[in-house]
Amino acid sequence: MKMTSLKLKKILEERLSGEDYKTSYNRDKDTFRIEEKEQKQGITITLPNVVSKYNERGEEAIDELVDHITEALRIMNEQQQLVGMEKNIYPVIRAASFPTETKSGDKLVFKEHTAETRVYYALDLGKSYRLIDEALLEKEGWSQNRVDEIASFNLRSLDVDYKKDHVAGNDFYFVATQDGYDASRILNEAFLEEMKANAKGELAVAVPHQDVLIVADIENKTGYDILAQMTMKFFAEGRIPITSLALIYEDKKLTPIFILAKNRPQNDKK
Repeated sequence: MKMTSLKLKKILEERLSGEDYKTSYNRDKDTFRIEEKEQKQGITITLPNVVSKYNERGEEAIDELVDHITEALRIMNEQQQLVGMEKNIYPVIRAASFPTETKSGDKLVFKEHTAETRVYYALDLGKSYRLIDEALLEKEGWSQNRVDEIASFNLRSLDVDYKKDHVAGNDFYFVATQDGYDASRILNEAFLEEMKANAKGELAVAVPHQDVLIVADIENKTGYDILAQMTMKFFAEGRIPITSLALIYEDKKLTPIFILAKNRPQNDKK
C-alpha cells in the first residue's frame, strides 16, 4: 500500500482514539496533533516524515510511532518527582541550539559545555525520559548543583564499553550501548583521561548524535579526515543529532575543531 499523509492520519486516528484525547489535522502544515482534553498537553507529528519512514520500514515505523506517542502522553499527564528517583537522573548532551524551555514555556535546567554542546538533565522513566525543568526543581526544593552532582555520579556508574577500529594508522573507539546516554559519557572525565594517557597521538572525541561517542587517537593528517567524514555520517543518520564537529581533548578541556576533508584515504591504505 502506498502511504500518504491522509491515509496515515486516518490510521493514527483509529489507533489513538480515546475519551481522554482529541486529535486534529493541519492541512497547511501537514501535521497531526493529539492532546489530552483537559490539560491540553500533547504532541504534534509531521506526517511526511513518518510517511518516509513507512516507505523504508513498513508497519514497524507506525507501531514505533504509536508507542512513542502513547508513552509521551502518559508521561505528560503523570506527576513526576525527583525524591526517590535519584538513581534515575542522568546528564544528556544536546546541541547548543537545542531549546532552553519546553513548548509549554517551562525553562529547562542546563549548563554550558562547549561552543557546540550543552548539558541538560533527564529523569529516566524506563521506556522514555523527561528533561528536568526549573518548575520541577522548585517543586522539589532542589538546586541545580544538586541535580548536577547526582547526575554526574550516576553517569560515572555506567559501563564504558567500546569497539575499536584501526584505520590508516589511527585508532577509533565507538561507545554505542544504546542506553540513551552514550554521548553523555563524554562527561566522564576519568574515562577521557584514561584514553588520553594511552593515546599515541592527539586525542579527539565526537558526539554526532545521542547514541554514540567516538574517541579517536589521531596519529596523522588522514586520521582527522576520517574522523570528519565519520562524524558527519553519524550526525546525518542520528535520531537526536548533536554536532557534526569533532572536539580536541587537551588539558581536560574540549575544543571544537573544524576539519576540511581533503586527504581522503584510499582503500588500499586502510
